[in-house]
Amino acid sequence: MNFHDLHRPGDPLLLPNAWDYGSAAYLAAQGFPAIGTTSLGVAAVHGKPDAAGRTKAETIELAEAISGLGVLVTVDIEGGFSDDPAEVAGLVASLAALGVAGVNLEDGRPDGTLRPVELHQSIIEAAKGHGVFVNARTDTCWLRTGDTLERVRAYGHADGIFVPGLSDLQEIAEIAASTPLPLNVLHQPDGPGLARLAEAGVARVSTGSLLYRAALRAGLAAALDVRGEQAPRMPTYAEIAELLPR
Repeated sequence: MNFHDLHRPGDPLLLPNAWDYGSAAYLAAQGFPAIGTTSLGVAAVHGKPDAAGRTKAETIELAEAISGLGVLVTVDIEGGFSDDPAEVAGLVASLAALGVAGVNLEDGRPDGTLRPVELHQSIIEAAKGHGVFVNARTDTCWLRTGDTLERVRAYGHADGIFVPGLSDLQEIAEIAASTPLPLNVLHQPDGPGLARLAEAGVARVSTGSLLYRAALRAGLAAALDVRGEQAPRMPTYAEIAELLPR
């Protein structure tokens, strides 16, 4: 099936995010038609900071490794690992040659600011034309800055829109109605479930770093169980990011 066809408003694609070959292979074996990668997981596996443009080689290596699993693969490439549209185009072309079906391109920067709208528009344009689904991610909610609707409309030449951090169903429905592109949101354990997100018009629900963080907790729980102790709650994104090298 075409990756784009899996994005159906009202019947969203649940996209689990893998961090290495083993996690991707295990998810593929469970029948998920598509799998994404998580930049936090990839960075943590290799002892590097997340969202800092430091894991380009590792991201490509993982994409190549899991591209033969028989499922559609979409890759988190942070901000494209460059502010140069030509370099981003080259990266996406190389991923397309590996058989990758999609990429995520975010406008958030490591310093907590947003990439200028015009520059991110150029980055999106450069990523298109390679037969890859370009999911334009805006970090307005994540970073609590900028105008979400303005960014969503500005990135209307992408194939999909991703707004992590959204949890209010009315706001989600408003954003979904503001664009003809399929809306992707991030699942939050304390947020609305898949059925409610479907009612709001969401077309794709990603797990982000959730599965990686859940795996860490499960591993700790198994270790502590040997000592007859219980594991603490699942770590947050920020807690894992804090453990990584700067």
